[in-house]
Amino acid sequence: MQFSRNDAHATIHPLRPRPYPARLSIVLPMYNEEAVLDLVRAELERFAAEIYAETEIVVVNDGSRDGTIIKLVAWAEQDPRVRVIHLSRNFGHQLAATAGLDYASGDAVVLIDGDLQDPLTVIHQMIERYCEGYDVAYGQRKSREGETRFKLATAWVFYRLMRMLVSRDLPLDTGDFRLISRECLDTLKRLRETHRFLRGMVTWVGLPQIAVQYERNPRAAGETKYSLMKMLLFAWTAAVSFSTLPLRFALTTGALVGLIAVEEAIRAFVAYFRGDTLPGWTSLMVVTAAIGSALLISVGIVGEYLGRIFDEAKGRPLYLIGLTMNVDPAVGKIPQVPQEAVSQIREDLRETEFEKRRASQDAEVCR
Repeated sequence: MQFSRNDAHATIHPLRPRPYPARLSIVLPMYNEEAVLDLVRAELERFAAEIYAETEIVVVNDGSRDGTIIKLVAWAEQDPRVRVIHLSRNFGHQLAATAGLDYASGDAVVLIDGDLQDPLTVIHQMIERYCEGYDVAYGQRKSREGETRFKLATAWVFYRLMRMLVSRDLPLDTGDFRLISRECLDTLKRLRETHRFLRGMVTWVGLPQIAVQYERNPRAAGETKYSLMKMLLFAWTAAVSFSTLPLRFALTTGALVGLIAVEEAIRAFVAYFRGDTLPGWTSLMVVTAAIGSALLISVGIVGEYLGRIFDEAKGRPLYLIGLTMNVDPAVGKIPQVPQEAVSQIREDLRETEFEKRRASQDAEVCR
């Protein structure tokens, strides 16, 4: 038996070889991609003719404001393999990708951006890893052509910051481009949190995962949708959704301010005994500002977590669909815990509570 080949931090899994997938789903979230859509269509049709599996192409229009949906409707009318999911508004890349994964029906599912920066030929290597028994084969970028030095530097910092904030198992230099097995996807679909960081969620699921390295192409057409500000907001969402480190940062900040306060107190006592008790307006203002800043930062961080709890408590759907084409409605159903299992859990809880009360009453009688 073979075992998974991962880095030193990852769990080692036994691998169970699989046959070539009977159906391959390719999921593409799109937002304002009219300029590149014709090229994407040609490349996907060429790729579908190369592989041995039945292919379905699940394209999610994330509330585009250009002619993306017009071209998608025309494509779906001409090709029944194309499933179009038109969201009622722009929900963001992660939720659009979630919608595509929910409606993918393949034995293996590939998530890829709709800008042709990730070469479709890499999917062949991912399928090989899938057949070896890996549940996730993620694309890891060796190089990024057509990117500015500033973009390369911010991307390098972003991925290392994510690994520090989210999980040490989070792969470096890795986006959402990956192949996921049906078993892994069914588990992933049960995670329905509102603020999503899909690559972190896939890492959290575990199962055998392996990198497939490749060279990223420059964008074929159109403009990138991830500015520096969006990258920072995405990093913050990932950090708050997956880690309590920001709360620990608030605690650390409070401890540092406390140390400063102790230092100021010692300095004040020394000055008092020396008879050097001159008015210390500057030091007082500095300490007051430091304490106020630490308190506001701490309250702000706690507020971010409370806001996310509020969003989760509302229980709203992750996305709303305005139109579908060539889609089987039964495919998009989310796996739920069977009602019989829920009833059994409740009954077990009642019995446990009854036994606790009875034990407590017996103890009082013995006294």
